[in-house]
Amino acid sequence: MSDTFTESSDFSPPLVIPTPAELEALLPDEETLEENHVVGFRGNDIRSRPFNLLRSQVVKELDAQEWKILGMTSATPAAGKSFLSLNLAAALSRLADQTVYLFDFDLRRGSLAEALGIHGKLGLGEFLEGKTDDLKAVGHRINDSNLAFFPCYRVKTNSAEMLAGKRFEQLMEAIARLPDDAIVICDLPPAFANDDTLMIAQFLDAYMLVIEQGITTKKQMNNTVSLLKPTPCLGTVLNRYVGGLVDPYGYGYGSGAYSKYYAD
Repeated sequence: MSDTFTESSDFSPPLVIPTPAELEALLPDEETLEENHVVGFRGNDIRSRPFNLLRSQVVKELDAQEWKILGMTSATPAAGKSFLSLNLAAALSRLADQTVYLFDFDLRRGSLAEALGIHGKLGLGEFLEGKTDDLKAVGHRINDSNLAFFPCYRVKTNSAEMLAGKRFEQLMEAIARLPDDAIVICDLPPAFANDDTLMIAQFLDAYMLVIEQGITTKKQMNNTVSLLKPTPCLGTVLNRYVGGLVDPYGYGYGSGAYSKYYAD
């Protein structure tokens, strides 16, 4: 039986999301990043190229639509949505004029903190439970970049009750008040794992759908888009694609055709 969730009082004055400069800086361990395939911070690494390409497309579309809050989800678990969320946020953080916020809203199975080697007691779950009112105690600035990361350490209480509460609504209202030059990436649970993503989607400007090659079906993809309406789908990302030796675009990590652009 899950612990009972108790709604806490409103914030007065209104809640404010801290900027990266206001957060404690954290330097992730290089071995941990490598082990978890976090390559988006490394502009001279050929493996960062797909995320650089995705970054440019995302920025262009968000600017065109005047959007800033983007969710990342999948139809099924283990499709790689958290991998994409983290590497996209890392690639975006390398743009000098861009402030990036990464929120782990997969309250039941948050994994981004582990991928960055962060171990703490206060995450978004504890904030939504009312155990802390201080988002500065929750968030981290990654390296000396413009990336503010707010982790989740997997809650034991009912996540749906937390997302339906006033506290989550106030958090999303604060996110919506961020400056226009901010980009917010929200890592969400798989769409059909529970109703959490459906509840979060109403606060998003758009979402991206991660599709795993050979696993995600057309029916699952279409059902996810239907489930999350009217929130628009910004696009889809095909993960774990195997292009073969004759792939002319070299989207695979091992392509040698682009290596001279990423040489040390």
